[in-house]
Amino acid sequence: MAQSSSAIRAIKRDIPFLWEGKDKRGKVVKGKSLAKDEQALRAELRRQGVAPNKIRKQSSRVGGGSIKPEDIAVFSRQLATMLAAGIPLVQAFDIVGAGHEKPAMQKLILDIKADIEGGTSLHEALGKRPLYFDDLYVNLVEAGEQAGALESLLDKVATYKEKTEALKKKVKKALFYPTAVLVVAVIVTVILLIFVIPQFEDLFKGFGAELPAFTQMVINLSNFVQQKGIYIAIVLGAAGWFFFYTKKRSKKMRETLDRLALKLPIIGPILNKSAIARFARTLSTMFAAGVPLVEAMESVAGATGNIVYENATLAMRDEVATGTRLQRAMENTGLFPNMVIQMIAVGEEAGALDEMSGKVAGFYEAEVDNAVDAMSSLLEPLIMAILGVLVGGLVIAMYLPIFKLGAVV
Repeated sequence: MAQSSSAIRAIKRDIPFLWEGKDKRGKVVKGKSLAKDEQALRAELRRQGVAPNKIRKQSSRVGGGSIKPEDIAVFSRQLATMLAAGIPLVQAFDIVGAGHEKPAMQKLILDIKADIEGGTSLHEALGKRPLYFDDLYVNLVEAGEQAGALESLLDKVATYKEKTEALKKKVKKALFYPTAVLVVAVIVTVILLIFVIPQFEDLFKGFGAELPAFTQMVINLSNFVQQKGIYIAIVLGAAGWFFFYTKKRSKKMRETLDRLALKLPIIGPILNKSAIARFARTLSTMFAAGVPLVEAMESVAGATGNIVYENATLAMRDEVATGTRLQRAMENTGLFPNMVIQMIAVGEEAGALDEMSGKVAGFYEAEVDNAVDAMSSLLEPLIMAILGVLVGGLVIAMYLPIFKLGAVV
């Protein structure tokens, strides 16, 4: 008999509890368990021979409760493995949820399980949580449910998430490295200007002679930073806040920044290759799951990670919907290398678009990996050069008067 809506709402969700008690030998024992409520947990512990004296709900904010994309990838892999082993869906959620270390992730999994127990399909339960499961994820799960191959599709989702997250990390590494160099250089320079240069200035006052122009310039810069530094920091902080605030709310600004980023030396080629890799990986995954090409293109657009490629993919979708071949639509964007276009063309003609786009994705993921490693090798001596010029320049400026005085004597 179908459950009524009131009965569905009445279903209680398992809650994580931390407990402490004594076993039959009087030894203090502690643990973590899931239960409908505190009374149910007490009864269960007594059946296990434990006399509980402390029971409290585990906060979802304890111990790094934020949910990261890597957590979703691991969850997808675990769930796919459980289903492939023949474990029922609800039981699989129970096992994965109870064994998760992050309270927030544990709560998310058990909430989804409760929805499924209430009669909601898996893709609908995931769709209620767009912060963690995007349209692509939900569409693939729905395709798996309809085809009766949920474990196979979840395995594809897990592989997709793992590869895309690995690619994102590589791109972040590429962007972080030059930023870190700039920040370290600025911090070292400011410390020298505020704390070291004034000591030399006091020493030079006793010389009674005119200082070299380079030394005087550094001293003037030091005085300026000491007097106006706080105001400069406030202005830069406000400008940074305004920049990120505007960027979040202005699509035109994001598009301009993304377009400029693609043209940057060293970083630009990495971002281009990353966007192509994401495009191909998502297209391969969606098409292999049986999602029609036109429908898949919208998810592919959102996964590219760059508004320029996103807009181009949506334009391609519109062209494909009117009967244009994907190869021709890609050529019209002017963004994709000839090799990519030709491989997609071969995939279309051979009816193996998922396989060929998967090969494109693998090639460009390796290209991004190699480019990031090459950039890291290039930047290591560059870091030493930048820091050497800044610190060495300040040191030379401070010792010039001493050298000059020694030459006169």
